[in-house]
Amino acid sequence: MANVLSATDLAKTFGARTLFSGVSIILDDRERLALIGPNGSGKSTLLKMLAGAESADEGSVAIRKGIRIAYISQSDSFPASSTALSAVTSDLHDARLAGQTPHLHDDHEIELAADMALRRAGFEDLDKPTAVLSGGQRKRLAITRALARRPDVLLLDEPTNHLDVDGIEWLESILKGFGAASILVTHDRMLLDTIPTRIVELARSYPRGTFSVDGGYTEFLRRKQEFLDGQAQQERSLANQVREDIRWLSRGAQARRTKSKGRITASHDRIDQLAELRARNTPQKAAGIDFAATGRQTVKLVSARALTKALGGRRLFTDVDVLVSPGQVLGLMGPNGSGKSTLVKILTGEVSADPPTPEAIRAAAEAVNTPIGTPAPGTIQRADKLRIVVFSQHRTELDPGQSLQDALSPHADSVIYRGRPQHVKGWARRFLFTDEQLKQPVRALSGGEQARIHIARLMLEPADLLILDEPTNDLDIASLEVLEDSLQEFPGAVILITHDRAMLADLATQILALDGKGNARYFADYNQWQDWHDEFGDTSNDESMRSEPAPRPAVSPSPASPDSSAATSRKKLTYNEQRELDGMEAQIEKSETLIRELESQMADPATMADHRKLDDLCKRLGETQARVAALYARWEELEARKA
Repeated sequence: MANVLSATDLAKTFGARTLFSGVSIILDDRERLALIGPNGSGKSTLLKMLAGAESADEGSVAIRKGIRIAYISQSDSFPASSTALSAVTSDLHDARLAGQTPHLHDDHEIELAADMALRRAGFEDLDKPTAVLSGGQRKRLAITRALARRPDVLLLDEPTNHLDVDGIEWLESILKGFGAASILVTHDRMLLDTIPTRIVELARSYPRGTFSVDGGYTEFLRRKQEFLDGQAQQERSLANQVREDIRWLSRGAQARRTKSKGRITASHDRIDQLAELRARNTPQKAAGIDFAATGRQTVKLVSARALTKALGGRRLFTDVDVLVSPGQVLGLMGPNGSGKSTLVKILTGEVSADPPTPEAIRAAAEAVNTPIGTPAPGTIQRADKLRIVVFSQHRTELDPGQSLQDALSPHADSVIYRGRPQHVKGWARRFLFTDEQLKQPVRALSGGEQARIHIARLMLEPADLLILDEPTNDLDIASLEVLEDSLQEFPGAVILITHDRAMLADLATQILALDGKGNARYFADYNQWQDWHDEFGDTSNDESMRSEPAPRPAVSPSPASPDSSAATSRKKLTYNEQRELDGMEAQIEKSETLIRELESQMADPATMADHRKLDDLCKRLGETQARVAALYARWEELEARKA
């Protein structure tokens, strides 16, 4: 298969910091490549180089003659006073003048192509100003604008940011049906399992700065672990050789006089190689995320009954009951603009609910045996001195001109975390910042780094209830998994608004889906919502949202410990555990094949005569047998939990 784009030995340095060096990537025709890596590894910079929007310090990018590239950046930019239609048509005009749209010959064809592309993407009001579009609509428009060019190569940098779940599924269908080549930078783990034909990780852990695996994310994780295990074994073996080299070199010139100069050179080469291996094998840390709870044992933190809200004459939701208790993770889902953030603001008291509907008042009047303390329709009860910590998706709390040090600790050179002082330098390092960055302004930091500042500030506030509004934007996969682990262990309650489907599947003990037209429906977990969604389509289907309404949460539950029903529901397999289980049989089969090979080698007379080789094989056999036993034990554990 012919390649459409190739990059050779690319390097980029900003100030004293080297992002990457010696990086090479080849993209074949019709290949779907996903580019992943830690925050700060240079993924966005590398993508800009491939798009021609950034120059490399070293190396080159070669593009096959006649290939047209469309690049979608993280930030969406449209002309001032533009509409959805004019944003696409003006871009097509520019592309036509540059000879990038051979399928369009005149203004009429451009108008028609723009109209058709927008309607296929779900836009109805084509004259709507881009300035009033939501973040998700702007992202969908940016993707549509790029697709209208009919490029041969599509480059997408974090395209899921600001898209809701329906928007991500729309993007997924677009990428699956895209008939040309593409490179996708994303942290969406479900998308990584379904879209790529190949995954490339950009990280310092690899000899050439990248590691490439054909297949999806599950296969990538398996192959990556095999590679890192092999590299660690290589380091151990080389370390033994270097110890011998050092003993030999330390014997002095007289003892070495008869020795080959070549051995001296080889010894120094091995020492250098070991240093390089150790640097690569040093684990790349993820941010140390760990939220602090107050330890409150109250059964009901927030209890709301029959909440209704309309904005701009449009009903968002009607008669929604909400009960939030310790140990619960309530996932809020729905299209952009459906009222998720508004519902959260009502629960926190920032916004007032509308008066209750006549139906809610009538139902309350007709109810029998209503528990004492049940809120009246349209009202909210909050636990006394309830402590709520909110992670806002807009992160407006950060002052762009403020230094990183002041953003982390505005009034002193230390912070108080869980009752103990910690110097701001140590606190910054916990979130992967260097001492040199402390004086940098916030505006100079990447989106992922700004997200880590926000999390660092929130962790200083003990909470009964965490409200996380799109916390995953800009975080790398390692930080996402640390965030998940922290939320899994958090004893308080969590209200989670996110487009990260893997996080919802792992954490949510209940799902509340809104459609923005006044309808709402509860689901036991993400999988139940997905089954319903697959059957009835998107949440804009009024009838499917109204039919067979799921029971609302009990407004006054029987007293129970925080470790009861909510904790029990967390024992289901997480998304990562299910992936682990799916690949376990193949791992066991591979390890057992290796055992047979090792036993066969040990039975060879030549091997039995070589004591050093025999010892090595015995050691490898023991390690492999132990690994098989551990795999079987883990398999039984996961199967038991699945059942």
